[in-house]
Amino acid sequence: MIARVYTAINAVSAALAQRGVPKERVNVTDDYVYRSIDDVLDRLAPLLAEHKLCILPRVLNRKQELLTQPGGEVLVHVTLRVAFDLVSAEDGSSHTIEAFGEALDYSDKGTAKAMSSAYKYAVLQAFCVPVMGSEDGDAASPRHRRDTSKCEPVNGWAQWAADIGEMVASCMTCEAIDRVVTTHRPLLAALAREQPELYAKLGENIAARRTALSKAAAPISVKPATAARRAQARPAAGSSKAHSVRKAAEPVGAAHG
Repeated sequence: MIARVYTAINAVSAALAQRGVPKERVNVTDDYVYRSIDDVLDRLAPLLAEHKLCILPRVLNRKQELLTQPGGEVLVHVTLRVAFDLVSAEDGSSHTIEAFGEALDYSDKGTAKAMSSAYKYAVLQAFCVPVMGSEDGDAASPRHRRDTSKCEPVNGWAQWAADIGEMVASCMTCEAIDRVVTTHRPLLAALAREQPELYAKLGENIAARRTALSKAAAPISVKPATAARRAQARPAAGSSKAHSVRKAAEPVGAAHG
């Protein structure tokens, strides 16, 4: 005789297959659609009661980690491994499934959120709950992109900043410095958030190089006083030196003409 728990699981799955649980909520921050734990419970609870099926959770493992944000705020990261016993109220037969749940929270709700996540995905998979009345999940979900604003260079921030400093030092024009800054702008923005002191030091080096190049490119002007002194040093048209110069420039035969 087949255990009644499997008959109940099949009956619940068949009922959910008719119209499923649509993804009608939108995560505005990360731009994707989803179905919440409340949406799942609203559809599932009447079916569990109708087919005399109980779902009993047991936490098998819990991990907690504190993550410090750049602004100093602390996030609590909780990971749960949870077992769910599906028990038939008719003959006491049972079947156990497991799921993981993760959550981040600034206060004391991390464990509760992780538990809800584990429960939702456990029943969605156990009862093969489809998404009805909305687009396919792959069509509605955003494509993954590399976030360079948060991506630390492979060689670390300190070495990366030193390399940029050497590149700037080798630039022979301010336009060349502008090209370096434009090319590396995303990582420079990330450096400003992650390592503000290192960013400030690099900014000072860039500014110093710009100043040096600007001074080297400036035209050399003759001061008025210097020009006056040079004018005074020239011999006057009627002086004896000027007369001797003119004499030297005359043809030899002119003196006997």
